[in-house]
Amino acid sequence: MQQLENDIKAALSTAIQQVFGAEVPAPQLTIQPTRKEFAGTFTLVTFALTKALGKGPEQIGQALGEWLTQNDARVSGFNVVKGFLNLEIADAQWLQLFTALRQQPDNTPVQTGGPQQVVVEYSSPNTNKPLHLGHLRNNFLGYSVAEILKATGATVTKANLVNDRGIHICKSMLAYQRYGHGETPQESGIKGDHLIGKYYVLFEKHYREQVRQLQAEGVAEDIAKRQAPLMTEAQEMLQAWEQGDEEVLQLWRQMNGWVYEGFDETYQTIGVDFDKYYYESETYLLGKERVEEGLQKGVFFKKEDGSVWVDLKEEGLDEKLLLRADGTSVYITQDLGTAELKYQDFGYDLSVYVIADEQNYHMQVLKAVLKKLGKPYADAIYHLSYGMVDLPSGKMKSREGTVVDADELVREVVAAAKEATLAKGKTEGLTEQEAEQLYHTLGLGALKYYLLKVDPKKRMLFNPEESVSLEGHTGPFIQYSHARISAIRRKAAELGISETADVQTIASLHITESEMVQELARYGTAVAEAARTFSPAIISQYVYDVAKAYNRFYTEVSIFTEPDEVKRAFRVALSAQTGRTIKAAMRLLGIEVPDRM
Repeated sequence: MQQLENDIKAALSTAIQQVFGAEVPAPQLTIQPTRKEFAGTFTLVTFALTKALGKGPEQIGQALGEWLTQNDARVSGFNVVKGFLNLEIADAQWLQLFTALRQQPDNTPVQTGGPQQVVVEYSSPNTNKPLHLGHLRNNFLGYSVAEILKATGATVTKANLVNDRGIHICKSMLAYQRYGHGETPQESGIKGDHLIGKYYVLFEKHYREQVRQLQAEGVAEDIAKRQAPLMTEAQEMLQAWEQGDEEVLQLWRQMNGWVYEGFDETYQTIGVDFDKYYYESETYLLGKERVEEGLQKGVFFKKEDGSVWVDLKEEGLDEKLLLRADGTSVYITQDLGTAELKYQDFGYDLSVYVIADEQNYHMQVLKAVLKKLGKPYADAIYHLSYGMVDLPSGKMKSREGTVVDADELVREVVAAAKEATLAKGKTEGLTEQEAEQLYHTLGLGALKYYLLKVDPKKRMLFNPEESVSLEGHTGPFIQYSHARISAIRRKAAELGISETADVQTIASLHITESEMVQELARYGTAVAEAARTFSPAIISQYVYDVAKAYNRFYTEVSIFTEPDEVKRAFRVALSAQTGRTIKAAMRLLGIEVPDRM
Protein backbone atom coordinates (compact mmCIF):
# COMPACT_ATOMS: atom_id res chain seq x y z
CA MET A 1 0.00 0.00 0.00
CA GLN A 2 2.90 2.34 0.78
CA GLN A 3 4.35 1.75 -2.67
CA LEU A 4 1.02 2.55 -4.31
CA GLU A 5 0.80 5.74 -2.25
CA ASN A 6 4.30 6.72 -3.38
CA ASP A 7 3.36 5.99 -7.01
CA ILE A 8 0.28 8.22 -6.76
CA LYS A 9 2.38 11.02 -5.26
CA ALA A 10 4.78 10.74 -8.20
CA ALA A 11 1.86 10.81 -10.65
CA LEU A 12 0.47 13.93 -8.96
CA SER A 13 3.87 15.61 -9.17
CA THR A 14 3.96 14.84 -12.90
CA ALA A 15 0.39 16.11 -13.34
CA ILE A 16 1.25 19.42 -11.64
CA GLN A 17 4.22 19.87 -13.95
CA GLN A 18 2.20 18.99 -17.05
CA VAL A 19 -0.91 21.05 -16.22
CA PHE A 20 0.58 24.04 -14.42
CA GLY A 21 4.23 24.00 -15.48
CA ALA A 22 5.31 24.03 -11.85
CA GLU A 23 7.81 21.81 -10.03
CA VAL A 24 6.44 20.25 -6.83
CA PRO A 25 8.50 17.18 -5.87
CA ALA A 26 6.52 14.11 -4.86
CA PRO A 27 7.94 13.99 -1.27
CA GLN A 28 6.52 17.47 -0.67
CA LEU A 29 2.99 16.31 -1.46
CA THR A 30 0.82 15.05 1.39
CA ILE A 31 -1.96 12.64 0.63
CA GLN A 32 -4.21 10.91 3.12
CA PRO A 33 -6.82 8.15 3.11
CA THR A 34 -10.13 9.31 1.67
CA ARG A 35 -12.86 9.73 4.25
CA LYS A 36 -15.41 6.92 4.30
CA GLU A 37 -18.31 9.10 3.13
CA PHE A 38 -16.60 9.95 -0.18
CA ALA A 39 -15.60 7.77 -3.13
CA GLY A 40 -11.88 7.31 -3.45
CA THR A 41 -8.76 5.86 -1.86
CA PHE A 42 -6.30 8.74 -1.65
CA THR A 43 -7.03 12.43 -1.02
CA LEU A 44 -4.82 15.36 -1.95
CA VAL A 45 -5.39 18.57 0.02
CA THR A 46 -5.18 21.22 -2.70
CA PHE A 47 -5.29 24.25 -0.38
CA ALA A 48 -1.53 23.88 0.14
CA LEU A 49 -0.90 24.31 -3.62
CA THR A 50 -2.84 27.53 -4.23
CA LYS A 51 0.11 29.86 -3.69
CA ALA A 52 2.55 27.86 -5.82
CA LEU A 53 0.09 27.30 -8.68
CA GLY A 54 -1.80 30.60 -8.55
CA LYS A 55 -5.22 28.93 -8.79
CA GLY A 56 -8.11 28.21 -6.45
CA PRO A 57 -8.20 24.85 -4.58
CA GLU A 58 -11.23 23.48 -6.47
CA GLN A 59 -9.79 24.52 -9.84
CA ILE A 60 -6.52 22.78 -9.01
CA GLY A 61 -8.32 19.60 -7.95
CA GLN A 62 -10.49 19.49 -11.07
CA ALA A 63 -7.54 20.01 -13.44
CA LEU A 64 -5.33 17.43 -11.74
CA GLY A 65 -8.16 14.88 -11.56
CA GLU A 66 -8.93 15.25 -15.26
CA TRP A 67 -5.28 14.88 -16.27
CA LEU A 68 -4.74 11.77 -14.13
CA THR A 69 -7.86 9.94 -15.35
CA GLN A 70 -6.81 10.59 -18.95
CA ASN A 71 -3.10 9.82 -18.57
CA ASP A 72 -2.61 7.37 -15.69
CA ALA A 73 -4.24 3.92 -15.87
CA ARG A 74 -4.00 3.55 -12.09
CA VAL A 75 -6.58 6.32 -11.54
CA SER A 76 -10.10 5.37 -12.67
CA GLY A 77 -12.04 8.36 -11.36
CA PHE A 78 -12.03 11.37 -9.08
CA ASN A 79 -14.22 13.86 -7.25
CA VAL A 80 -13.47 17.27 -5.81
CA VAL A 81 -14.96 18.38 -2.51
CA LYS A 82 -13.93 21.98 -1.86
CA GLY A 83 -10.15 21.81 -1.39
CA PHE A 84 -9.91 18.03 -1.46
CA LEU A 85 -9.16 15.91 -4.54
CA ASN A 86 -10.33 12.32 -3.97
CA LEU A 87 -8.74 9.79 -6.32
CA GLU A 88 -10.32 6.44 -7.16
CA ILE A 89 -7.92 3.59 -7.97
CA ALA A 90 -8.58 1.27 -10.92
CA ASP A 91 -9.65 -2.31 -10.22
CA ALA A 92 -6.71 -3.64 -12.22
CA GLN A 93 -4.40 -1.94 -9.71
CA TRP A 94 -6.12 -3.67 -6.80
CA LEU A 95 -5.83 -7.03 -8.53
CA GLN A 96 -2.15 -6.43 -9.13
CA LEU A 97 -1.66 -5.45 -5.49
CA PHE A 98 -3.60 -8.50 -4.32
CA THR A 99 -1.41 -10.80 -6.38
CA ALA A 100 1.69 -9.24 -4.79
CA LEU A 101 0.24 -9.68 -1.28
CA ARG A 102 -0.66 -13.30 -1.93
CA GLN A 103 2.85 -14.10 -3.17
CA GLN A 104 4.57 -12.49 -0.18
CA PRO A 105 5.94 -15.13 2.22
CA ASP A 106 4.58 -15.25 5.76
CA ASN A 107 6.73 -13.49 8.38
CA THR A 108 8.23 -11.09 5.84
CA PRO A 109 9.64 -8.26 8.03
CA VAL A 110 8.01 -4.84 7.83
CA GLN A 111 11.05 -2.64 7.29
CA THR A 112 10.89 0.50 9.44
CA GLY A 113 14.52 1.49 9.97
CA GLY A 114 13.89 1.23 13.72
CA PRO A 115 16.03 -0.28 16.51
CA GLN A 116 17.55 -3.68 15.79
CA GLN A 117 18.66 -4.93 19.21
CA VAL A 118 15.76 -4.66 21.62
CA VAL A 119 15.03 -5.87 25.13
CA VAL A 120 11.42 -5.74 26.31
CA GLU A 121 11.07 -6.17 30.06
CA TYR A 122 7.62 -7.05 31.31
CA SER A 123 5.71 -8.97 33.97
CA SER A 124 8.23 -8.18 36.77
CA PRO A 125 6.20 -9.91 39.50
CA ASN A 126 6.82 -9.72 43.23
CA THR A 127 7.37 -13.06 44.92
CA ASN A 128 5.05 -12.14 47.77
CA LYS A 129 1.75 -12.40 45.87
CA PRO A 130 0.11 -13.97 42.82
CA LEU A 131 -0.48 -12.16 39.54
CA HIS A 132 -3.62 -10.02 39.30
CA LEU A 133 -5.60 -8.19 36.62
CA GLY A 134 -3.07 -5.35 36.39
CA HIS A 135 -0.30 -7.90 35.83
CA LEU A 136 -2.34 -9.35 32.97
CA ARG A 137 -2.39 -6.02 31.14
CA ASN A 138 1.36 -5.75 31.75
CA ASN A 139 2.09 -9.26 30.46
CA PHE A 140 -0.13 -8.94 27.41
CA LEU A 141 1.32 -5.52 26.53
CA GLY A 142 4.91 -6.66 26.91
CA TYR A 143 4.44 -9.86 24.93
CA SER A 144 2.57 -8.08 22.14
CA VAL A 145 5.03 -5.19 21.85
CA ALA A 146 7.87 -7.72 21.63
CA GLU A 147 6.09 -9.60 18.84
CA ILE A 148 5.30 -6.37 16.97
CA LEU A 149 8.95 -5.27 17.13
CA LYS A 150 10.00 -8.73 15.94
CA ALA A 151 7.72 -8.24 12.94
CA THR A 152 9.88 -5.25 11.92
CA GLY A 153 12.93 -7.50 11.72
CA ALA A 154 14.39 -6.52 15.09
CA THR A 155 16.13 -9.05 17.34
CA VAL A 156 14.00 -8.94 20.48
CA THR A 157 14.68 -10.43 23.90
CA LYS A 158 11.75 -10.83 26.26
CA ALA A 159 13.03 -10.24 29.79
CA ASN A 160 11.41 -10.77 33.16
CA LEU A 161 12.88 -9.02 36.21
CA VAL A 162 11.64 -10.90 39.25
CA ASN A 163 11.27 -8.80 42.39
CA ASP A 164 12.43 -11.56 44.69
CA ARG A 165 13.95 -9.55 47.55
CA GLY A 166 13.18 -6.54 49.70
CA ILE A 167 11.00 -5.52 52.59
CA HIS A 168 7.77 -6.70 50.94
CA ILE A 169 9.20 -10.20 50.54
CA CYS A 170 10.30 -10.22 54.15
CA LYS A 171 6.76 -9.31 55.23
CA SER A 172 5.43 -12.58 53.74
CA MET A 173 8.35 -14.53 55.16
CA LEU A 174 7.85 -13.14 58.66
CA ALA A 175 4.10 -13.80 58.56
CA TYR A 176 4.76 -17.38 57.43
CA GLN A 177 7.23 -17.85 60.28
CA ARG A 178 4.69 -16.54 62.76
CA TYR A 179 1.45 -18.03 61.49
CA GLY A 180 2.30 -20.67 58.86
CA HIS A 181 2.85 -23.74 61.07
CA GLY A 182 4.79 -25.40 58.22
CA GLU A 183 1.95 -25.16 55.68
CA THR A 184 2.95 -26.16 52.12
CA PRO A 185 1.21 -25.89 48.73
CA GLN A 186 1.05 -29.67 48.48
CA GLU A 187 -0.57 -30.17 51.88
CA SER A 188 -2.95 -27.23 51.61
CA GLY A 189 -3.89 -27.71 47.96
CA ILE A 190 -3.20 -24.00 47.42
CA LYS A 191 -1.14 -22.87 44.43
CA GLY A 192 2.30 -21.69 45.62
CA ASP A 193 2.00 -18.01 44.69
CA HIS A 194 -1.48 -17.87 46.24
CA LEU A 195 -0.23 -19.44 49.46
CA ILE A 196 2.51 -16.83 49.87
CA GLY A 197 0.10 -14.05 48.94
CA LYS A 198 -2.12 -15.22 51.78
CA TYR A 199 0.68 -14.51 54.26
CA TYR A 200 1.41 -11.09 52.76
CA VAL A 201 -2.22 -10.13 53.43
CA LEU A 202 -1.95 -11.69 56.92
CA PHE A 203 1.12 -9.58 57.70
CA GLU A 204 -0.72 -6.40 56.76
CA LYS A 205 -3.71 -7.38 58.87
CA HIS A 206 -1.66 -7.91 62.05
CA TYR A 207 0.60 -4.95 61.27
CA ARG A 208 -2.39 -2.58 61.03
CA GLU A 209 -3.67 -3.92 64.33
CA GLN A 210 -0.33 -3.09 65.95
CA VAL A 211 -0.32 0.39 64.46
CA ARG A 212 -3.84 1.03 65.78
CA GLN A 213 -2.79 -0.22 69.24
CA LEU A 214 0.20 2.15 69.33
CA GLN A 215 -1.96 5.03 68.21
CA ALA A 216 -4.42 4.21 71.00
CA GLU A 217 -1.48 4.54 73.39
CA GLY A 218 -0.83 8.05 72.10
CA VAL A 219 1.88 7.37 69.50
CA ALA A 220 1.65 9.48 66.31
CA GLU A 221 0.57 7.53 63.22
CA ASP A 222 3.80 7.99 61.23
CA ILE A 223 5.89 6.89 64.23
CA ALA A 224 3.53 4.00 64.97
CA LYS A 225 3.94 2.69 61.41
CA ARG A 226 7.74 2.66 61.82
CA GLN A 227 7.82 1.28 65.37
CA ALA A 228 5.20 -1.46 65.08
CA PRO A 229 6.97 -4.69 66.15
CA LEU A 230 6.16 -6.56 62.93
CA MET A 231 7.67 -3.80 60.80
CA THR A 232 10.88 -3.59 62.83
CA GLU A 233 11.20 -7.38 62.69
CA ALA A 234 10.70 -7.33 58.90
CA GLN A 235 13.45 -4.70 58.62
CA GLU A 236 15.75 -6.84 60.76
CA MET A 237 14.98 -9.85 58.56
CA LEU A 238 15.91 -7.83 55.45
CA GLN A 239 19.25 -6.88 57.02
CA ALA A 240 19.85 -10.52 57.97
CA TRP A 241 19.09 -11.56 54.39
CA GLU A 242 21.60 -9.08 52.94
CA GLN A 243 24.17 -10.25 55.49
CA GLY A 244 23.73 -13.84 54.31
CA ASP A 245 21.96 -15.34 57.34
CA GLU A 246 21.53 -18.97 56.26
CA GLU A 247 18.28 -19.61 58.15
CA VAL A 248 16.65 -16.58 56.54
CA LEU A 249 18.03 -17.52 53.11
CA GLN A 250 16.73 -21.07 53.42
CA LEU A 251 13.21 -19.84 54.16
CA TRP A 252 13.49 -17.33 51.32
CA ARG A 253 14.52 -20.01 48.81
CA GLN A 254 11.74 -22.35 49.89
CA MET A 255 8.98 -19.75 49.67
CA ASN A 256 10.22 -18.27 46.38
CA GLY A 257 10.40 -21.76 44.90
CA TRP A 258 6.72 -22.25 45.63
CA VAL A 259 5.93 -18.92 44.03
CA TYR A 260 7.93 -19.67 40.86
CA GLU A 261 6.01 -22.90 40.34
CA GLY A 262 2.78 -20.94 40.60
CA PHE A 263 3.98 -18.21 38.24
CA ASP A 264 5.10 -20.75 35.62
CA GLU A 265 1.67 -22.35 35.67
CA THR A 266 -0.01 -18.96 35.15
CA TYR A 267 2.38 -17.93 32.36
CA GLN A 268 1.69 -21.18 30.53
CA THR A 269 -2.06 -20.70 30.90
CA ILE A 270 -2.08 -17.13 29.60
CA GLY A 271 0.35 -17.86 26.77
CA VAL A 272 3.32 -15.59 27.49
CA ASP A 273 6.99 -16.51 27.63
CA PHE A 274 10.43 -15.08 28.35
CA ASP A 275 13.90 -15.47 26.89
CA LYS A 276 15.76 -14.22 29.95
CA TYR A 277 15.06 -13.96 33.66
CA TYR A 278 16.77 -11.47 35.95
CA TYR A 279 16.46 -11.56 39.73
CA GLU A 280 16.77 -8.51 41.95
CA SER A 281 18.56 -10.68 44.52
CA GLU A 282 21.40 -10.78 42.00
CA THR A 283 21.18 -7.40 40.27
CA TYR A 284 21.16 -5.33 43.47
CA LEU A 285 24.83 -6.15 44.10
CA LEU A 286 25.87 -4.60 40.78
CA GLY A 287 23.57 -1.69 41.59
CA LYS A 288 25.46 -1.13 44.84
CA GLU A 289 28.68 -1.00 42.82
CA ARG A 290 27.16 1.72 40.63
CA VAL A 291 26.19 3.66 43.75
CA GLU A 292 29.79 3.44 44.94
CA GLU A 293 30.95 4.55 41.48
CA GLY A 294 28.66 7.58 41.72
CA LEU A 295 30.08 8.48 45.13
CA GLN A 296 33.62 8.30 43.77
CA LYS A 297 32.68 10.48 40.78
CA GLY A 298 31.03 12.99 43.08
CA VAL A 299 27.62 12.73 41.40
CA PHE A 300 26.07 11.09 44.50
CA PHE A 301 26.40 12.20 48.12
CA LYS A 302 26.03 10.80 51.63
CA LYS A 303 23.89 12.26 54.34
CA GLU A 304 24.86 12.31 58.02
CA ASP A 305 23.05 9.04 58.71
CA GLY A 306 25.12 7.29 56.02
CA SER A 307 22.36 7.02 53.42
CA VAL A 308 23.33 7.73 49.79
CA TRP A 309 21.41 10.20 47.60
CA VAL A 310 21.50 11.86 44.20
CA ASP A 311 20.45 15.46 43.58
CA LEU A 312 18.29 15.67 40.44
CA LYS A 313 16.79 19.12 40.99
CA GLU A 314 18.55 20.47 37.89
CA GLU A 315 16.75 17.76 35.90
CA GLY A 316 13.40 18.95 37.26
CA LEU A 317 13.16 16.05 39.70
CA ASP A 318 14.27 15.95 43.35
CA GLU A 319 16.74 14.30 45.67
CA LYS A 320 16.49 10.52 45.41
CA LEU A 321 17.53 7.88 47.94
CA LEU A 322 19.88 5.28 46.43
CA LEU A 323 20.98 3.35 49.50
CA ARG A 324 19.48 3.26 53.00
CA ALA A 325 21.45 4.26 56.07
CA ASP A 326 21.66 0.62 57.17
CA GLY A 327 23.27 -0.25 53.81
CA THR A 328 20.26 -2.05 52.35
CA SER A 329 19.28 -1.27 48.78
CA VAL A 330 16.08 0.21 47.40
CA TYR A 331 14.31 -0.37 44.08
CA ILE A 332 16.44 2.14 42.17
CA THR A 333 19.63 0.41 43.40
CA GLN A 334 18.79 -2.89 41.76
CA ASP A 335 17.37 -1.13 38.68
CA LEU A 336 20.80 0.43 38.08
CA GLY A 337 22.32 -3.04 38.18
CA THR A 338 19.67 -4.60 35.94
CA ALA A 339 20.02 -1.91 33.25
CA GLU A 340 23.75 -2.60 33.07
CA LEU A 341 23.36 -6.38 33.06
CA LYS A 342 20.90 -6.21 30.18
CA TYR A 343 23.30 -4.02 28.22
CA GLN A 344 26.20 -6.40 28.91
CA ASP A 345 24.09 -9.35 27.78
CA PHE A 346 22.46 -7.90 24.67
CA GLY A 347 24.07 -4.56 23.72
CA TYR A 348 20.60 -3.11 23.15
CA ASP A 349 19.86 0.06 21.22
CA LEU A 350 16.38 0.06 22.78
CA SER A 351 15.35 -1.18 26.21
CA VAL A 352 11.59 -1.08 26.78
CA TYR A 353 10.26 -1.16 30.34
CA VAL A 354 6.59 -2.11 30.55
CA ILE A 355 5.66 -0.52 33.87
CA ALA A 356 2.45 1.12 35.10
CA ASP A 357 2.18 4.90 35.04
CA GLU A 358 2.37 4.96 38.84
CA GLN A 359 6.13 4.55 38.30
CA ASN A 360 6.57 7.42 35.82
CA TYR A 361 8.69 9.42 38.29
CA HIS A 362 10.79 6.39 39.20
CA MET A 363 11.63 5.74 35.55
CA GLN A 364 12.56 9.39 34.98
CA VAL A 365 14.90 9.10 37.95
CA LEU A 366 16.47 5.88 36.63
CA LYS A 367 17.24 7.45 33.28
CA ALA A 368 18.57 10.65 34.91
CA VAL A 369 20.83 8.71 37.31
CA LEU A 370 22.28 6.64 34.45
CA LYS A 371 23.00 9.85 32.55
CA LYS A 372 24.73 11.26 35.64
CA LEU A 373 26.90 8.16 35.65
CA GLY A 374 27.67 8.66 31.95
CA LYS A 375 26.26 5.28 30.88
CA PRO A 376 26.02 4.88 27.07
CA TYR A 377 22.70 3.05 27.31
CA ALA A 378 20.83 5.74 29.27
CA ASP A 379 19.20 7.22 26.17
CA ALA A 380 18.16 3.76 24.94
CA ILE A 381 15.76 3.33 27.85
CA TYR A 382 12.07 3.74 27.00
CA HIS A 383 9.30 3.55 29.58
CA LEU A 384 6.13 2.06 28.11
CA SER A 385 3.86 3.62 30.69
CA TYR A 386 0.39 2.15 30.85
CA GLY A 387 -2.76 3.05 32.75
CA MET A 388 -4.19 1.01 35.56
CA VAL A 389 -7.11 -1.37 35.12
CA ASP A 390 -10.22 -0.72 37.15
CA LEU A 391 -13.30 -2.79 37.77
CA PRO A 392 -16.87 -1.60 38.32
CA SER A 393 -16.22 -2.18 42.03
CA GLY A 394 -13.22 0.19 42.07
CA LYS A 395 -9.44 0.11 42.42
CA MET A 396 -7.60 -3.04 43.48
CA LYS A 397 -5.39 -3.12 46.58
CA SER A 398 -2.90 -5.99 47.00
CA ARG A 399 -2.18 -5.59 50.68
CA GLU A 400 -5.87 -5.61 51.53
CA GLY A 401 -6.50 -8.78 49.55
CA THR A 402 -8.99 -7.06 47.25
CA VAL A 403 -7.18 -7.72 43.98
CA VAL A 404 -8.72 -9.57 41.06
CA ASP A 405 -6.68 -12.72 40.87
CA ALA A 406 -5.34 -13.50 37.38
CA ASP A 407 -5.93 -17.25 37.59
CA GLU A 408 -9.50 -16.79 38.78
CA LEU A 409 -10.22 -14.17 36.12
CA VAL A 410 -8.97 -16.46 33.35
CA ARG A 411 -11.23 -19.23 34.63
CA GLU A 412 -14.17 -16.82 34.67
CA VAL A 413 -13.69 -15.57 31.10
CA VAL A 414 -13.22 -19.11 29.81
CA ALA A 415 -16.47 -20.10 31.53
CA ALA A 416 -18.19 -17.01 30.10
CA ALA A 417 -16.87 -17.85 26.63
CA LYS A 418 -18.23 -21.36 26.99
CA GLU A 419 -21.66 -20.04 27.95
CA ALA A 420 -21.72 -17.52 25.07
CA THR A 421 -20.55 -20.12 22.55
CA LEU A 422 -23.08 -22.71 23.60
CA ALA A 423 -25.84 -20.10 23.48
CA LYS A 424 -24.93 -19.43 19.83
CA GLY A 425 -24.67 -23.14 19.01
CA LYS A 426 -21.11 -22.84 17.68
CA THR A 427 -19.73 -26.23 18.78
CA GLU A 428 -21.42 -28.60 16.35
CA GLY A 429 -19.12 -31.36 15.18
CA LEU A 430 -16.49 -30.79 17.88
CA THR A 431 -15.37 -33.45 20.33
CA GLU A 432 -15.56 -32.61 24.03
CA GLN A 433 -11.79 -32.03 24.12
CA GLU A 434 -11.93 -29.81 21.04
CA ALA A 435 -14.81 -27.85 22.54
CA GLU A 436 -12.93 -27.27 25.82
CA GLN A 437 -9.88 -26.08 23.88
CA LEU A 438 -12.14 -23.75 21.90
CA TYR A 439 -13.58 -22.24 25.10
CA HIS A 440 -10.05 -21.61 26.39
CA THR A 441 -8.96 -20.06 23.07
CA LEU A 442 -12.03 -17.81 22.98
CA GLY A 443 -11.88 -16.85 26.65
CA LEU A 444 -8.21 -16.00 26.62
CA GLY A 445 -8.57 -14.24 23.27
CA ALA A 446 -11.44 -12.19 24.70
CA LEU A 447 -9.39 -11.19 27.73
CA LYS A 448 -6.25 -10.29 25.78
CA TYR A 449 -8.11 -8.38 23.09
CA TYR A 450 -10.15 -6.38 25.59
CA LEU A 451 -7.01 -5.32 27.47
CA LEU A 452 -4.99 -4.59 24.32
CA LYS A 453 -7.56 -2.72 22.24
CA VAL A 454 -7.30 0.31 24.55
CA ASP A 455 -4.35 2.66 24.05
CA PRO A 456 -1.74 1.63 26.67
CA LYS A 457 -1.53 5.15 28.11
CA LYS A 458 -5.22 5.20 29.00
CA ARG A 459 -6.63 3.98 32.26
CA MET A 460 -9.35 1.45 31.53
CA LEU A 461 -12.39 -0.26 32.99
CA PHE A 462 -12.57 -4.02 32.47
CA ASN A 463 -15.98 -5.58 31.80
CA PRO A 464 -15.68 -9.41 31.71
CA GLU A 465 -19.15 -10.02 30.25
CA GLU A 466 -18.67 -7.52 27.41
CA SER A 467 -15.27 -8.98 26.52
CA VAL A 468 -16.58 -12.43 25.51
CA SER A 469 -19.34 -11.25 23.18
CA LEU A 470 -19.27 -12.85 19.72
CA GLU A 471 -20.43 -9.54 18.27
CA GLY A 472 -18.97 -6.05 18.25
CA HIS A 473 -15.42 -4.87 18.94
CA THR A 474 -14.24 -8.05 20.66
CA GLY A 475 -11.69 -10.79 20.23
CA PRO A 476 -14.29 -13.56 19.74
CA PHE A 477 -15.88 -11.61 16.86
CA ILE A 478 -12.55 -11.63 15.04
CA GLN A 479 -11.89 -15.25 15.97
CA TYR A 480 -15.28 -16.23 14.62
CA SER A 481 -14.51 -14.41 11.36
CA HIS A 482 -11.38 -16.52 11.00
CA ALA A 483 -13.31 -19.73 11.70
CA ARG A 484 -15.85 -18.75 9.01
CA ILE A 485 -13.02 -18.22 6.51
CA SER A 486 -11.50 -21.58 7.43
CA ALA A 487 -14.86 -23.25 6.71
CA ILE A 488 -14.98 -21.54 3.31
CA ARG A 489 -11.47 -22.76 2.50
CA ARG A 490 -12.37 -26.33 3.46
CA LYS A 491 -15.43 -26.25 1.23
CA ALA A 492 -13.41 -24.74 -1.63
CA ALA A 493 -10.86 -27.55 -1.31
CA GLU A 494 -13.64 -30.12 -1.46
CA LEU A 495 -14.96 -28.47 -4.63
CA GLY A 496 -11.49 -28.28 -6.18
CA ILE A 497 -11.38 -24.45 -6.26
CA SER A 498 -7.79 -23.23 -6.25
CA GLU A 499 -6.64 -20.45 -3.92
CA THR A 500 -3.78 -19.63 -6.30
CA ALA A 501 -5.68 -19.13 -9.54
CA ASP A 502 -4.64 -16.25 -11.85
CA VAL A 503 -7.12 -13.41 -11.26
CA GLN A 504 -5.63 -10.73 -13.53
CA THR A 505 -8.28 -11.34 -16.20
CA ILE A 506 -11.13 -10.08 -13.96
CA ALA A 507 -12.60 -6.98 -15.60
CA SER A 508 -14.16 -5.35 -12.57
CA LEU A 509 -14.47 -5.77 -8.81
CA HIS A 510 -17.38 -5.40 -6.45
CA ILE A 511 -16.83 -2.42 -4.13
CA THR A 512 -16.46 -4.75 -1.13
CA GLU A 513 -13.73 -6.68 -2.96
CA SER A 514 -11.61 -3.61 -3.67
CA GLU A 515 -12.19 -2.40 -0.08
CA MET A 516 -11.05 -5.80 1.18
CA VAL A 517 -7.80 -5.61 -0.80
CA GLN A 518 -7.20 -2.10 0.56
CA GLU A 519 -7.61 -3.34 4.13
CA LEU A 520 -5.24 -6.25 3.56
CA ALA A 521 -2.66 -3.92 2.02
CA ARG A 522 -2.67 -1.76 5.16
CA TYR A 523 -1.10 -4.53 7.28
CA GLY A 524 2.47 -3.28 6.93
CA THR A 525 1.49 0.31 7.70
CA ALA A 526 -0.37 -0.82 10.83
CA VAL A 527 2.61 -2.87 12.05
CA ALA A 528 5.02 0.02 11.43
CA GLU A 529 2.80 2.47 13.32
CA ALA A 530 2.26 0.03 16.21
CA ALA A 531 6.04 -0.49 16.47
CA ARG A 532 6.71 3.26 16.36
CA THR A 533 4.19 4.00 19.11
CA PHE A 534 4.57 0.76 21.12
CA SER A 535 0.80 0.37 20.88
CA PRO A 536 -0.86 -3.01 20.26
CA ALA A 537 -4.13 -1.04 20.16
CA ILE A 538 -3.27 -0.10 16.56
CA ILE A 539 -3.06 -3.77 15.57
CA SER A 540 -6.26 -4.46 17.50
CA GLN A 541 -8.14 -1.79 15.58
CA TYR A 542 -6.60 -2.88 12.28
CA VAL A 543 -7.57 -6.54 12.59
CA TYR A 544 -11.07 -5.53 13.71
CA ASP A 545 -11.37 -3.38 10.57
CA VAL A 546 -10.26 -6.36 8.46
CA ALA A 547 -12.86 -8.64 10.08
CA LYS A 548 -15.60 -6.03 9.62
CA ALA A 549 -14.67 -5.52 5.96
CA TYR A 550 -14.71 -9.26 5.37
CA ASN A 551 -18.13 -9.63 6.93
CA ARG A 552 -19.45 -6.90 4.61
CA PHE A 553 -17.88 -8.70 1.66
CA TYR A 554 -19.32 -12.05 2.78
CA THR A 555 -22.79 -10.54 3.19
CA GLU A 556 -22.89 -8.67 -0.13
CA VAL A 557 -21.04 -11.03 -2.49
CA SER A 558 -21.76 -14.69 -3.20
CA ILE A 559 -18.82 -17.06 -3.32
CA PHE A 560 -19.84 -20.59 -4.26
CA THR A 561 -22.93 -19.60 -6.27
CA GLU A 562 -20.94 -17.16 -8.44
CA PRO A 563 -21.24 -18.47 -12.05
CA ASP A 564 -17.96 -16.90 -13.23
CA GLU A 565 -15.23 -19.44 -12.47
CA VAL A 566 -12.42 -16.87 -12.23
CA LYS A 567 -14.39 -14.58 -9.93
CA ARG A 568 -15.28 -17.57 -7.76
CA ALA A 569 -11.61 -18.50 -7.46
CA PHE A 570 -10.71 -14.88 -6.69
CA ARG A 571 -13.23 -14.72 -3.86
CA VAL A 572 -11.88 -17.91 -2.35
CA ALA A 573 -8.32 -16.55 -2.70
CA LEU A 574 -9.40 -13.23 -1.17
CA SER A 575 -10.94 -15.12 1.76
CA ALA A 576 -7.76 -17.17 2.21
CA GLN A 577 -5.55 -14.06 2.22
CA THR A 578 -7.88 -12.42 4.72
CA GLY A 579 -7.57 -15.46 6.96
CA ARG A 580 -3.77 -15.29 6.72
CA THR A 581 -3.81 -11.61 7.63
CA ILE A 582 -6.18 -12.04 10.58
CA LYS A 583 -4.05 -14.90 11.90
CA ALA A 584 -0.82 -12.89 11.53
CA ALA A 585 -2.27 -9.78 13.19
CA MET A 586 -3.83 -11.73 16.06
CA ARG A 587 -0.54 -13.56 16.56
CA LEU A 588 1.07 -10.17 17.20
CA LEU A 589 -1.44 -9.75 20.02
CA GLY A 590 -0.65 -13.21 21.39
CA ILE A 591 -4.11 -14.46 20.42
CA GLU A 592 -4.85 -17.78 18.74
CA VAL A 593 -7.59 -18.05 16.13
CA PRO A 594 -9.66 -21.25 15.78
CA ASP A 595 -10.29 -23.02 12.48
CA ARG A 596 -13.64 -24.34 13.67
CA MET A 597 -16.47 -22.88 15.71
